[in-house]
Amino acid sequence: MEQYLPRVSDKILNKHLASKGAVLIEGPKWCGKTTTAMRIAKSTLFMNRPGFMNQYRELAAIDPSVLLDGDVPRLIDEWQLAPTLWDAVRYEVDQRKDFGQFILTGSAVPTSLDSGSHTGTGRIVRMMMRPMSLFESQDSDGQVSLNHLFQAGKISAQNHHSLSDIAYFVCRGGWPKAIGYPEAIALQQAYDYFDAIINDDISRVDEVQRDKEYAKRLLRSYARNIGTQASLELIRLDTIGGQIDTFSQNTLYSYLSALRKIFVLEDAPAWNPNLRSKTAIRTSDTHYLIDSSIAVAALGVGPEDLIQDLKTFGFLFENLCVRDLRIYSEVLGGNVYHFRDKSGLECDAVVHLRNGEYGLIEIKLGGDKLIDEGAKTLKKLAQGIDSDRMKRPAFLLVLTGVAPFAYQRGDGVYVVPIGSLAP
Repeated sequence: MEQYLPRVSDKILNKHLASKGAVLIEGPKWCGKTTTAMRIAKSTLFMNRPGFMNQYRELAAIDPSVLLDGDVPRLIDEWQLAPTLWDAVRYEVDQRKDFGQFILTGSAVPTSLDSGSHTGTGRIVRMMMRPMSLFESQDSDGQVSLNHLFQAGKISAQNHHSLSDIAYFVCRGGWPKAIGYPEAIALQQAYDYFDAIINDDISRVDEVQRDKEYAKRLLRSYARNIGTQASLELIRLDTIGGQIDTFSQNTLYSYLSALRKIFVLEDAPAWNPNLRSKTAIRTSDTHYLIDSSIAVAALGVGPEDLIQDLKTFGFLFENLCVRDLRIYSEVLGGNVYHFRDKSGLECDAVVHLRNGEYGLIEIKLGGDKLIDEGAKTLKKLAQGIDSDRMKRPAFLLVLTGVAPFAYQRGDGVYVVPIGSLAP
């Protein structure tokens, strides 16, 4: 039996089960949703069990209570194969009047629920699960806590990762089946996942047959535009590559919608602070994939290619860092945003907590010059925030790949290697 590596989601799931009747765990295939849920569940129903799928679907339509019967919390895996289970779970939670009854897991958003379906508000809480962060895969020693930074704590840590290590982490991704295996096997997982998206998942999610070549080109274009606010029209034109225009805007939207439903794309929304100046803030989302390794597979590159192309490496490293920040901030009750104004002032990540506290983060692969540039940007943005109308930032952080130490600069800006960060 494979060793289970603890997930940040373990704590979130337990917290939700203690306060809600049911928890829906969403996220991409292969990220570990079922494995994590099974460690807590007392009984399990696999909706995609071979030889039983049709029976389960018929039961879900005729008498779903039969499928819900079992020790609690009861796990219903791939529940979206029978969307009628949503209302059945909600109803059962109402009848039982107790918390911690059901865990639903799904690697796709159902095409549609019945028009009469209840939202589940107050009964079913949603949580997102992503591929593993470096802390979860034990590639971060966790000497610097994101929560500690919000307390303006002192930090000290030594980084042992090389540029080659970071390139490998970017390409391997956080897929549980890639962790702890030899490099060739680990790197293959992302390519296999990419092939599954193109050949199957993007069409199966809503039973709309989509062109594999266009899907491949679209993801390649998305990968080339990671960390930017490139317009969808630019992405569409990049996808068709100068060929005869047979890929309309509506077709593009359909492909993007399908990729979001299977949790492949995860853009960062724009952050809108109160500034002293009247500078216009860009409101477009910033493009990211759920895991940097998908972009690597779309581009057809590997660790050595990234080391030879530091510009591309930097953007893909940013995607890895945003993935980890999302995982770490979620357990703190926070969200990750991106900031950019019309003058070009930009902040790669803003971690904003429910209590109004926030931290500003610049992501730099490494090197004194880039770290200095990141610190300068953070100070400039912080000075432009209207502290009469909102809180001052709790911290300023340059998140890097290969800095030898985690430390606080004389100007107050933290410098932390991603291989030292934890929730």
